Amino acid sequence: MTEEPTRLRRLLRLPRWKDLRTDIVAGLPGAISSVPDGMASGVLAGVNPVHGLYASFAGPLAGGMTASTRLMVITTTSAAALAAGSAIATVPEGQRADAIIWLTLIAGALMVAAGLARLGRYTRFVSHSVMTGFLTGVSVNIIFGQLPDLAGADASGPVALLKAWDLISHPGRIDPTSLVIGLSALVLLVVLAKGRLATVSSLIALVLPTAAVAILGLEVADVSDVGAIPTGLPLPQIPAPGAFSLGLVGGAFAVVAIVLVQGAGVAESAPNPSGRRSNANRDFGAQGWGNVASAAFGGMPVGGSVGQTAINVAAGARTHWAAVFSGVWMLVILVLFAGLVGRVAMPTLAAILIFAAIGSLNPARIRTIWSAGPSSQIALTATFVATLALPVVIAVGIGVALSLLVQLNQEAVDLKVVRLVPDEQGHLVERPAPEALAARDVVVLDIYGSLFYAGARTLQARLPDPAVATGAAVVLRLRGRSTLGVTFFTVVADYARRLEGTGGRLYLSGLSEDLVNYWDTERLSGVGAALEVFPATDVIGESTLHALEAATSRRVRHRPEAEGRDETGDRPEAGGGPESGGA
Repeated sequence: MTEEPTRLRRLLRLPRWKDLRTDIVAGLPGAISSVPDGMASGVLAGVNPVHGLYASFAGPLAGGMTASTRLMVITTTSAAALAAGSAIATVPEGQRADAIIWLTLIAGALMVAAGLARLGRYTRFVSHSVMTGFLTGVSVNIIFGQLPDLAGADASGPVALLKAWDLISHPGRIDPTSLVIGLSALVLLVVLAKGRLATVSSLIALVLPTAAVAILGLEVADVSDVGAIPTGLPLPQIPAPGAFSLGLVGGAFAVVAIVLVQGAGVAESAPNPSGRRSNANRDFGAQGWGNVASAAFGGMPVGGSVGQTAINVAAGARTHWAAVFSGVWMLVILVLFAGLVGRVAMPTLAAILIFAAIGSLNPARIRTIWSAGPSSQIALTATFVATLALPVVIAVGIGVALSLLVQLNQEAVDLKVVRLVPDEQGHLVERPAPEALAARDVVVLDIYGSLFYAGARTLQARLPDPAVATGAAVVLRLRGRSTLGVTFFTVVADYARRLEGTGGRLYLSGLSEDLVNYWDTERLSGVGAALEVFPATDVIGESTLHALEAATSRRVRHRPEAEGRDETGDRPEAGGGPESGGA
């Protein structure tokens, strides 16, 4: 009798009843805070706030059921909303509602595909400097972009910064009543942020000023001016085919890049209570299904939300069902109170966005990145400026390109070549690698850093010059390298030919079985130079010592009879001491 319910519970990932009760309650604060957050995201994307509200129930429902990060809440985020708004900015206003649904659906499909293709590991290639520059730029864009709504003024400009400048340079456009309502909402947010009502501070800052507008009969723009808010239960929607365009596909890729990297950050900040590591590929898929569900009900892009996940954790969530019930509670709120949403004062939504954007700025992180050196400074600054001056889609592309350039630069800069020399006890000691080889020298070199592409070219520049070294031998220690790129093999072949041209030879030690098979007889003959390989053994350094012995014995066998004799005619010991060779 008990085995079948247990199997069903495991299949549905059902928690114990005690945890389920806790999660039902824990989902309510997140749902309440999702009302202003969802509406604000819709405003940020330049569409009816209802798209953000619908996303705020559909995203947590579908995403919560499938995410491997149990406490992550998949809902609207400012960065995704800004990217969505940038992607549909050129779409005619009458088609934007359908366009954002298409955008969300395409982004969801791409995220699901990314999860199935197991692309989670590639989030590590987006550098911390680039992501910080982008998110900082997004926050500043939100602040500048919401100033006109906060002040109840019309402002024009291709980017948020220029809109803010247009407002400041024309103060006569400011509506004093709207500004007072917006500033009062900001004051409430600041006062309540550190108190016991912090989790519902956004809702209070939205409701109280709006109530004052209604009671006093003030003339302030409200949500209904942006678009009608449907009442009743949200129903599935099919976007108009005519609203689809190839431009939305490019925008969807930008949304995907932002959402997936942010989701990876949420997984790190909210580890599973059980201690089990999150699966990035499953989280990719979960965010994808969250977007598909959001699109199905007319919502906008969603992703792992830092703020909503923090509320979920603070509310005592224990399992993924807390996020699911956050979506359920949000649906209940929409059914019961949708009629009131249209009366929300627009300056209060602007205040909520500005406050959230200011809170997301992280000066300490920026200082840390700035102190890391020129490459980090350039990546941070370039991405920040691109986010302020260009559409988000282009800024994301620049950020990804910068991340790859930073990666390649680090691979090249971080590569280090050292010489290994045996001491009197037979231990290998590191010494600086020589810039040039001496005649009949035997040098063992160890390499730190990546040997792919740029790293291989850096290695080529740092290998000792064999131009004037007759009969020299070089041993390259490659233990731990499971794969080596074509550029590396080209560099090795060229160096082997240069050594052979002066009567020397190149030896590769510590190679894995796959690499030994790669350097078979046919490939070695194709190099056009003498090259010997020594496979790795279980004993660290053993294959390198074997290569050193082979190089030393070859030097002894090929030593001219007249070479190396002292004044008495005696020949010195073969192999030399620690200073004559390397190991």
